[in-house]
Amino acid sequence: MTDRLETASAPVATLVLASTSPRRLELLGRLGLVPDRLAAPDIDETPLPAEAARDYAQRLALGKARAVARGADEIVLAGDTTIAVGPRILGKPEDATDLRRMLRLLSGRRHHCLSAVCVIGRDGRERVRLSDTIIAFRPLTPAEIDAYVATGEGMGKAGGYAIQGRAEAFIRFLHGSHSGVVGLPLTETRALLRAAGLPLA
Repeated sequence: MTDRLETASAPVATLVLASTSPRRLELLGRLGLVPDRLAAPDIDETPLPAEAARDYAQRLALGKARAVARGADEIVLAGDTTIAVGPRILGKPEDATDLRRMLRLLSGRRHHCLSAVCVIGRDGRERVRLSDTIIAFRPLTPAEIDAYVATGEGMGKAGGYAIQGRAEAFIRFLHGSHSGVVGLPLTETRALLRAAGLPLA
């Protein structure tokens, strides 16, 4: 009889998406992934005094990942998307007036969409990457701004617009990650998940 060395197979890692965003869930599906569970992180998203937009986006992605309880065999994925016009950080509009202000600021000029991703592996190691996409809006007329505000699409979105919706018609130039602007840069996300030990083709 041949002796065989028996080894216990390692538990399969499970994926936790620290977000309830349907956009991030759909984007993960493009990588062939369905999270084992969703969790809504609760953190303060107020920028720090004089905080650079790049640092802000990465800090929030890390904070969201840390805010979610993680089991022993779980990998946590979190993301943050920040719009920056020069040194100014544009968060989510508070109301229609604030949304109009943001769209007027974006009209006819370039801005940065900074999409940060954080993955916490089973070993507790934290990995963060940032995607920086440059976007230029064509000049928008007051009537176009009013019509977009009326759709309600820009509410709840960083910078007051959704590239996957009607606002795509505002864009005359994009250099970088389209998926990052939607909410999750897939190249960076895939690299981080693989580095954390999640099996991906």
